[in-house]
Amino acid sequence: MKKEIKLMKGNEAIAEAAVRAGCDGYFGYPITPQTEVIETLMELRPWETTGMVVVQSESETASINMVYGAAACGHKAMTTSSSPGISLMGEGLSYIAGAELPCVVVNVQRGGPGLGTIQPSQADYFQATKAGGHGDFNMLVLAPNSVQEMYDFVGLGFELAFKYLNPVMILSDGVIGQMMEKVVVGDAVPRLTDEEIVEKYGDWALTGKKNRKRNVVTSLELEPLRQEKVNHKLQAKYQRMREEEVRYETIQCEDADYVMVAYGASARMSAKVVEMAREDGYKVGLLRPITLFPFPTEVLREMRDRVKGFLSVEMSAGQMKEDIQLAVGCDAVVENYGRYGGVVHTPGEIYEGLKEKLISKFE
Repeated sequence: MKKEIKLMKGNEAIAEAAVRAGCDGYFGYPITPQTEVIETLMELRPWETTGMVVVQSESETASINMVYGAAACGHKAMTTSSSPGISLMGEGLSYIAGAELPCVVVNVQRGGPGLGTIQPSQADYFQATKAGGHGDFNMLVLAPNSVQEMYDFVGLGFELAFKYLNPVMILSDGVIGQMMEKVVVGDAVPRLTDEEIVEKYGDWALTGKKNRKRNVVTSLELEPLRQEKVNHKLQAKYQRMREEEVRYETIQCEDADYVMVAYGASARMSAKVVEMAREDGYKVGLLRPITLFPFPTEVLREMRDRVKGFLSVEMSAGQMKEDIQLAVGCDAVVENYGRYGGVVHTPGEIYEGLKEKLISKFE
C-alpha cells in the first residue's frame, strides 16, 4: 500500500479520509468549528475523480435526511456538524438507527448550552453516548485524540457502521478539529457498485428490485408487540457491541495509585500530567477511552480494588464521570476536573486539580 504524509487540520483529515474511504455521499451544513470539512471537500472536488456526491444542504435537518436516503440505498453516507447542529439531527439519527442503516456522523464539539460559543468543548458526551435522539437506541461512538485518528476513524467508522447496520459517531472537539499535525494517508478505496454492495453487505438495501423480494426500509411499526421484537433485536445488537468493540489506551496504569480518565483533547493534556506527577513521585496513570459507547467499563472495574481514586478530566461539567462511577461502584472515589463553556484547560491546571481533588485526600 502506498503511504503519503500530509500536514493538515483535523477537519481537513476528515474530508481527505472520506474521499479515500470510498464515501459515496457527504451532506452537510456549515457551522464553526467544523466548516473546513465541507470547504476541503469542495476543494478536493471528489465528484470529478471518485464520483462522490458532495452537497451543502439547506439545514442540518436536511443533511441527516439525505444521509438517511443514501444509507437506505446501501451507500457510504456521512455528515459532519457541531453541537447545536447535531441536536437538529437527533430525530434523523433515531430514524436511521430504527431502520438499521449504516452511516458516519462527525461532531466537532463547541461550548454550550444553546448557541453558546464557537470555542472547544466536550459537553455533548451525554448526547452522543445516551442516544442523542428519542427511543431506545445507541450509536457506536469513537473519540479521536489526534489528527491521525480523525483520519483513521472515518474508515473504521464505515467498517463498524456496515458491520452493525447502525450509525457511528466520531465525537471530536474544536481542539482536535482545528489543530494541525502530520497524517499518514493510504490508498483510496474504490466506491462500490450496486451489485458489489449486495455482495459485500447483503440484499437489504434499496438497489432496485432485481430477482429478489421487495425491500422496505422504515422505522415505523404500529403494532406494539412487533415493535417490541424490533427493540429486542436492537438491544441484542448493542450488547454485542459492548462485548466486541471496546477500545481504549492505558498509560502507566499498572502501578498507579490514581488514574485519570480522559478522551479527545483532554486525554492529550492528561498524558502530560502523568509525566509531571511521576516526576514529583506520585503514581498516576491515564485511561483513554477510544470508544465512549461501548465504554471500557470492565477495565475500570478491574482497576477499582488497586487504585485509590479516579479523576474524570473533561471539558464539561462531568458527564463522563457518571459512567466511571457506574463502572467502579458508589463506594469508589471518583472526582471530576473540567473547564467548560469553551474554556480549554492546561496540563498545569489539570495537575493542580488532580492534587486538590484526589491526591490531597490520601497523602
